[in-house]
Amino acid sequence: MLKGRNKTENGGDASAAGTQPQFKENPQVNAKIDDYIKANPKHWDYIQSMTPGRMARALVLNEVQKQDRQEKMRAGVIKKLDQNPEMKKAFETLVKDLPEDQRETVMASLAAKTMRQITPRTTPPAQAAGVKV
Repeated sequence: MLKGRNKTENGGDASAAGTQPQFKENPQVNAKIDDYIKANPKHWDYIQSMTPGRMARALVLNEVQKQDRQEKMRAGVIKKLDQNPEMKKAFETLVKDLPEDQRETVMASLAAKTMRQITPRTTPPAQAAGVKV
């Protein structure tokens, strides 16, 4: 995976200098990408055939879908909190000192994490008991 850097070699800001950002290589992520390319050559050919504008729009679409999923999950957590006023009041107490615009987001995040921890995971019976022969 390549990560953008907005610094030039001499430490200045790349956007102010008018140069392209430098990218940092991550060998583990690059290996995963290479494995995907080898396993999906037709999809890789399709990606390479895209114009830069189309590829940028596809990348933005990915981000929009990611935000939509996060918002849907956050709305579900808030809905569960609304169904349990006692729990909602407890989380409101935790976030009371935060700025107004951050309270609901942080409350939903804390509630989601707490709900994941207190809700028992359900596992298929074969895995829970072990496979007996």
